[in-house]
Amino acid sequence: MWRRRAGGRIMVERASKFVLVVAGSACFMLILYQYAGPGLSLGAPGGRAPPDDLDLFPTPDPHYEKKYYFPVRELERSLRFDMKGDDVIVFLHIQKTGGTTFGRHLVQNVRLEVPCDCRPGQKKCTCYRPNRRETWLFSRFSTGWSCGLHADWTELTNCVPGVLDRRDPAALRTPR
Repeated sequence: MWRRRAGGRIMVERASKFVLVVAGSACFMLILYQYAGPGLSLGAPGGRAPPDDLDLFPTPDPHYEKKYYFPVRELERSLRFDMKGDDVIVFLHIQKTGGTTFGRHLVQNVRLEVPCDCRPGQKKCTCYRPNRRETWLFSRFSTGWSCGLHADWTELTNCVPGVLDRRDPAALRTPR
């Protein structure tokens, strides 16, 4: 008797697994049709897909005005950085934009005459100018969070000159 019950249970379990597989396959096909159907022109009326050259915005929006907050000549200017002079790069770290990776790249991977000295186990690197013990890079990886955690433009503008003057007292004579 015990085998008959087990045999009955086996049939019910097989039937329920079959129904589950069929229902899962139907759901998968429905999802596949929803995502791939319009691209394959399966869901387009009349079996035809809309033309590819269809312009969604044929005329410009009359309410849209181009605004430039900076003169174009300022945006297109080129600046030369003189590492042997008194120039300093101040890296403004903006969160969630890849700033940590870029800041690390500045101290570890840039090919310079005198590369930054990064020692294992230390978070900060020493980035000195050639033949002088002055810093050319002001960033989290060279000077630390000297102006506070994620300092913005205003904080950096007010803070950087004082921090650099404290770090490089000989540089007080020359403006940066």
